[in-house]
Amino acid sequence: MDSLSTRKKELPDNDVLEVFNHIWKGGYPDIQDATGEMAQTYYQSYIDNYLVADAVNAEGITDIDGFKRLIRASAALIGNLVNYRTLGEAAGVSEVTAKKWIGILQDMDVVHLLEPYSNNELQPLVKTPKLYFCDTGLCAYLTRWLTPETLKEGADGGHFYENYVVMELVKNYAYSKDGALLSFYRDDKANEIDIFVEENGMIHPLEIKMSANPEKKEIRKFNVIDKTTLKRGSGGIICMFPTPFPIDAENCLIPSNLI
Repeated sequence: MDSLSTRKKELPDNDVLEVFNHIWKGGYPDIQDATGEMAQTYYQSYIDNYLVADAVNAEGITDIDGFKRLIRASAALIGNLVNYRTLGEAAGVSEVTAKKWIGILQDMDVVHLLEPYSNNELQPLVKTPKLYFCDTGLCAYLTRWLTPETLKEGADGGHFYENYVVMELVKNYAYSKDGALLSFYRDDKANEIDIFVEENGMIHPLEIKMSANPEKKEIRKFNVIDKTTLKRGSGGIICMFPTPFPIDAENCLIPSNLI
């Protein structure tokens, strides 16, 4: 809370329209001042002249149309466990090829695979990673959300918000001098905690909710850590609440614009 409160003094209240404007635009510099039509042209050129060209020249991919279909199918599955069979069917290629192509997109920093937490004390756990796009603007283009407003109100709004939060955490820890391991928790009964931040021998659990008033009972699921010898640190719910707010002694509501 102390750290968040200090940071809050330098920033305005969390605002969902500003957040989704950022999500929809993404991070490419040429997009920031572009009109909607210009952005569409930019992304199409980016896919054709960068993604596909690099995949052909560096990786020897010959099925260009299939590769494009896989990129679009991947964008439709953000925030979900990777299903290579589904991706392969959408692209018209084998499951093995789909997995290889996802690996290529990962190497190109187009997608990010968040690995599941693994520990012998917490069993049985899923072993499949979750799929996110490194740039939400590209993902919005691929899934044909033409404005920030329609994206926010659409069926994929929650997944895009989760993608945005996860990638902000990934980037922040990549830049930080103090490294941390990011993963997610999910067991075979679909009990899930969105983010585990492992740092200094301690796990900080985080939930991600697009709501401005999330259910505080969400933190009860963090108790799964206490059933083990693992050490649980401070955590909370990253959400659209306007300012940092304590839930209990160890957890708080964390405005997503403070991460």
